[in-house]
Order: sequence, then structure tokens, then C-alpha cells
Amino acid sequence: MFKKILYITIVLLNFSTMKAEIVKSIQISGNQRVSEETIKVYGEIEINKNYEESDLNNILQNLNATNFFEDIQIRINKNVLLINLKEYPVVSQLLLIGEPSKKYKEQIKKLMSSKEKQSFIKSNLSKDIDLIKNLYSTIGYGSSKIDAKIKKIDERSVELIIEIDRGNKTKISSIKFIGDKKVRDRRLRDIIVSEEHKFYKVISNNSNFSKTQIQLDLRLLTNYYKSVGYYDVKINSNSAEFNQEGNVDLIYSIDAGPRYTINKISTNADPVFDKDIFSPLKDSYKKYIGKYYSPFSVKDLLDDIDLLIERNNLQFVEHNVEEIKNGNFIEIKFNIFESEKLLVERINVLGNNVTNEDVIRGELLIDEGDPFTKLSLDKSISKIKSRGIFKKVVSETLDGTENNLKIININVEEKPTGEIAAGAGIGTNGGSFGFSITENNWLGKGTKLNFELDVDEESLGGTLNYTQPNYNFLGNSLNYFVSSQSNDKPDQGYENAIYSAGIQTGFEQYKDVFVNLGLSTSFDDLRTQDSASESLKKQSGEFLELAGNYGFKYDTRNRAFMPTSGAISSFNQVIPIYADKSFIDNSISISNYKSFSEESIVGSSKIFISAINGLNDDNVRLSKRKKLSSRRLRGFERGKVGPLDGTDHIGGNYAASLNLDANLPKLLPESSGADIALFLDVANVWGVDYDSTIDESNEIRSSTGLALNWMSPLGPMSFVLANDLSKADTDQTESFNFNLGTTF
Repeated sequence: MFKKILYITIVLLNFSTMKAEIVKSIQISGNQRVSEETIKVYGEIEINKNYEESDLNNILQNLNATNFFEDIQIRINKNVLLINLKEYPVVSQLLLIGEPSKKYKEQIKKLMSSKEKQSFIKSNLSKDIDLIKNLYSTIGYGSSKIDAKIKKIDERSVELIIEIDRGNKTKISSIKFIGDKKVRDRRLRDIIVSEEHKFYKVISNNSNFSKTQIQLDLRLLTNYYKSVGYYDVKINSNSAEFNQEGNVDLIYSIDAGPRYTINKISTNADPVFDKDIFSPLKDSYKKYIGKYYSPFSVKDLLDDIDLLIERNNLQFVEHNVEEIKNGNFIEIKFNIFESEKLLVERINVLGNNVTNEDVIRGELLIDEGDPFTKLSLDKSISKIKSRGIFKKVVSETLDGTENNLKIININVEEKPTGEIAAGAGIGTNGGSFGFSITENNWLGKGTKLNFELDVDEESLGGTLNYTQPNYNFLGNSLNYFVSSQSNDKPDQGYENAIYSAGIQTGFEQYKDVFVNLGLSTSFDDLRTQDSASESLKKQSGEFLELAGNYGFKYDTRNRAFMPTSGAISSFNQVIPIYADKSFIDNSISISNYKSFSEESIVGSSKIFISAINGLNDDNVRLSKRKKLSSRRLRGFERGKVGPLDGTDHIGGNYAASLNLDANLPKLLPESSGADIALFLDVANVWGVDYDSTIDESNEIRSSTGLALNWMSPLGPMSFVLANDLSKADTDQTESFNFNLGTTF
């Protein structure tokens, strides 16, 4: 490289002494691979032109920019432009040795400057080596060794061999938090992803040092501090030098700063809008006044503003947020104003190789010819992301053919959409197994096809589901299902086979309020055991029914698995349209979650009530009677609680349960994805409508114990150790239960 710079300098010095001269012909020498025509085109060389010093300099710069030539000599002699070239050799083959992953090899080659069939520029090789080392450091191989060998094939080509020794993954020996933290180290360790290496953490990769993971830690810490009022928090990270074992110590330097409280929230709306439109915001503001500042609170309020904009069909509206600090207080001001009146000229969908374009366009809240608003575009992108079939969704806004027009490019990157899940469970009195296979983008139409199989000691069932997440682009899902289940329940006095089919839809009616509607038909072939009582044998028969169902759900939980705040409430009702035995089925469920300290003490309370009653003097048949699952009454076998007919547990018309849980935060870190909780369950199953002589066992059942929930690499896992506090003599208990997988 130095020789080349020196030579170009000498040539330029020669240029400085030359006079203008007309070039009548061109002579090019030294080129073997690059044609003369290509050289003339790239160099922008012409004949019968008066060439000055600047013209020759331009030719030199143009040819040098091609990266075809290692050496370039240019001069004019007797009206002849003489160009003498030395070409770079070509990389005939680029080999990566030592990296087992073919996919990762391809990724490295894409990022390298040196490429097959292109010029070999030696100065780029050191950059490529640094790039590869950095890539491996990013994924946890901080001590990787990269060597390059250049094998000369002939004067025109070389073979480039990159030898890769990834070494062992760099482990995190220790994690330290220094500075003005204001929060205990234990809490901070729970927030970050990185964790110290321990011999027993054989599955987790979080103890491997990775630059990407460190950046995630910094974002998580920043978000946490801001969410609890530390508006000005500053967090830096630097890793100590590698120790003798080749591992690192992580040090996070924290300056929390003061803690801010929200003392005022106001709306500054443009006078063009009706002042009553945004007046409901005053009630929303009251919930946050006096609370510690949190960007999540601001986001919730912005969502409320967006909802009002949508409900009132306002167009060309934008908003921003002002956050004004005064001492330890923050005033939040929402500015709402008219935006520039722009229209969407065209929407281009790019990157969809499998997915039909209509699937993506069906999620858009904005169309060609509509007013262009950033709000509509952002929500459209969020809706596309929520389909779960894309790795990445980004938008780009370009100027259209006129000043008031915009062109929107939506780029998607598809991801594999097939899933296989399996689960298993075991209790002191039996086991279970579940399996499911799912395709989330069936035939590229964005539809979901799912098959589930469930097996335990008393039943075998399978269900096939076909779901359209955005049916007719109306924003509601539509699910079709067919199922078959065979039950043999000797302790409940019957066996049966049920065949069902139905259709179900669900949608968000208001913020956090969801509605579901359904229609189903079923055929139940019910047979009682020979040992069953006479009253029970009267339940035998074939039953056909057509029923409708509807329900409501209000969900404000911060997350679905192991939530720490919020609540979820639901009501569901099944009403027969036609039934051999008429009935009405109701259920109510209320769950609340609350954090009590920064040490992640989370308590939950769950109430469940369910009732089924016969209509037209019809009794509720045996297979539809209420039973409590082992999740609602831990320490008891499913279906083995409540009214008894002889030795058969027949279930009841009514079931209710109360579950109280409180986690034990100091036992396991939050980063482990696991949680241990103390629980108290109180429940009962009662009510028999066909024979008053049957034992109803109206005693209250209760149990206490420990529950471990773990989001393992294999899926959600739960362990329960339970001890009954009160029970009926006829109840069947189980002191231990284990479940693995998402199918339960």
C-alpha cells in the first residue's frame, strides 16, 4: 500500500510540470483480465481531447477507485496517452477453516471485504481479521484466534485461507455494580440478562460473555431505573482484562441521579380541535399524579390519546411530549396539533418471499390515497409484527411525485414458522403426555394450522385447529376446530367418546377488553360402568347438541407468564341451541397480581366460580359435570373431589376455588426465569341434581405447599409439593405434581 501511495505521489508531481497536450491515440499495457474498453469507460478517457494536469489526475483517481489495479502509470508522449497497469490478483477461492457452521461461514463471507472472484487487496485482509474476531467476541468467543494464509496460484490469482480457532466461550467470572446505585445489587442482578458462571448452570448461555448481551443489559438497567423515577440515570459498562482462566469480570458503573415524581400532567391541544374531544384525558391523568415518573406511564397516556384520535376520526394529527423538570418533580405536557396535510401516493411491500402480499396489506391501517400520519404507520407496523411470522418489519417514507405525496416502503424479513412442542406431567397418582405441531404461516396466507394430542391414564384426545388471525381484514381472528376424545374413567363410573367441531372468533373491543363468540356441535357416546349405581346407569346414551358461547376478558397483566402486576378477569357462558339434554353453563375467573417491594415480592389472588344447570327439568349429564383441575386445587387429584355415588366421583353442578400465592424472591434470581411461591388453595365441588341420596361431600377442601414455575429452555415447567389441610374422607390426594411443556 505504501509503494502505491508513493508512486501516485510521484505521478502527481510529474503532472504538476506538464503542459496541456492533445491526445490523438491511447496505448494501454499490462492489463490481462480487464479489457481496454472497460479501462476507457471507468477512466472516462477520450481521444482528440486537450488533456491538462487535472484531466490526467481524474483518470488516475477513476482507475484507482475500481480496485482492479495495484499499480497505475500514466503519461503523454507525442500526443499518445500511455497507460501502464499492474492488476491486483483475483481471489480464486476463499476458504474458512475451523468454523463448523455452514450458515455462519456464509454470514462471515458476506461481511468480509475480501471476496471470491474479486481483486485481492492485501490491506483489506487485516480489516477482515479484526472484523471476524469482533464477530466471535459478540457471540461469546472473546479469545478466538484468526490467521490468514495467502496461497499464490499464479501471477493472476491467489487462494485465501482463513483459519479460525474459536477457542472456549468466555465466561463471566463476576458482576459488580459501582457508583450511586440507590438499588440493591441483588435487584440489579435480577434485571440484567448476564449472570455469573456457576458449575450448575449447564443449560443457560447467559454466563457467556457477549458484547450483544452487555448492550442488552445496559438497556434493561436503563429502562428499569427510568421506570421507577430515575429520569437522569447514566449507566456505563466496561469489562476488566481477561483473567488467567480467560474469563472476564463485568463492571457496571451507575449514576442513578435524583428520583422524580410526576406533579402535573396537561394537554395542549390546537384550537382547531373540539376541546371536549380530549377532556376524558383528565381522568387518566389523575392515576399518575404523585407517582414516580415512568416512560411506561407516558406511553400508556399516549395510547389513550391515540385512542381518542381514532374514535373521533381525526386526520392530519400529530403529538409530542414535553417533560419539564423542576427540582425533584416532572411536569408532563402533551402537545396535540395539526400535521402537514400529506397523502399516501403508494405503498410498496418488500422482502416477502413466502407470505402473500395481501396478508401484510391486510394489517395496514393506512392505504394508498389516505391521509399520511405517523401514528397510522407506526400502528400498522406494530400490527404486522404481532402476526409473529416475521423476524423484522421496518418502514421507510420517501417523497412522492408531488410535494404533498408520500411513498411508503414496508420491508419484512420472514422467519421459520413451524413449531413442535411436547409436554409431560407426572403426579403421585399418574402421568400425562402432550404433543403439538404448528405451522403459523400456512401456504403463505398468514393462517395457522395446529394439531394437538393429549394422553393420560384415563383419556386420549386430539384436536385440529385452523386459525385466520385477521379474518376478512376486519381485525378479528376466526378459528375452526375438529376434535375427538376417548375417556375411560373407572373412578367416575363411565366411559365415553366425544366428537366435536366448531367455529370461534375473538377480537379486542376496547383497550384491554376482549370478546369471544363461538358456535359448536358435539356428539357424546356415554356408557356407564357395570359396577355403577342404577341412578348413574340412567345417564347412559347418545347425546347430540348444538351450542353457542360468548365471553369477555379484561387483561391488564404486564406479561402472560409469571406476571408481576395487573389483573385478568373473564366471564364465559354456553347456551344450547339444540340439545338432547338442555343446560346453561357459566364461569367467572378473576386474578390479581401485585408487587409489594423492589425485592420482587409478588402476591396473587385468583377466584374461580363455575356452574352448570339443567333446563326444562333436564339433569346435567355425567360427562359435563364440574370438576376442579390440579391447578385450582393443588394436592388433590383431578376429578376425585366432590359428590360421590357409591365409589364413583361424579362431579358437581358447581365448583369454586380461591388461590393465594406469594413468591419467595431471595431464593432464585429473576434472570433464571424461575419463581418459587408459597400457596394456599381453598375449593369445593358440590351440587347433585338427579338423586338426593347421593353423598355431596360438602366439606371445604384446602391445601398449602410450595410451587416452582420455571421458563426452561424446553418450555414452561412447574413443580408442586402440596399438603392437604382439610378434605373429605372420599377425596383422593396427591402430594407431588410435575408438568413440562405448553400443551397443558
